[in-house]
Amino acid sequence: MLDKIKGFFKKALLFIFNPKLLLCIGIAWFITNGWSYVMFGFGTYFGIGWMIAVSSAYLAFLWLPVSPEKIATAAIAIALLRILFPKDQKTLAVLRQMYEAAKKTIKIKKTR
Repeated sequence: MLDKIKGFFKKALLFIFNPKLLLCIGIAWFITNGWSYVMFGFGTYFGIGWMIAVSSAYLAFLWLPVSPEKIATAAIAIALLRILFPKDQKTLAVLRQMYEAAKKTIKIKKTR
């Protein structure tokens, strides 16, 4: 049992800390969130009111519980991974396995 848990965590860590996936997650995070933090910083440093207002409003939205930002970031990261690294079949295979497992779980829950 302990070996099974160790194997799962090892596989999960190797998947998450894959440099190609980390790059795609970083780019996706910047597309969905990072620009607002940078804009807030520049607006504060240079005293530009509209930058502070726009970035503050978006950041306030991001921190709401109903914000779909995490889902959007994950979707963009996966799309970028497919576009930038189409030959990285190992990571894409893990994503396909996770997708199939999720579909199977949803299908089981629907039949109950």
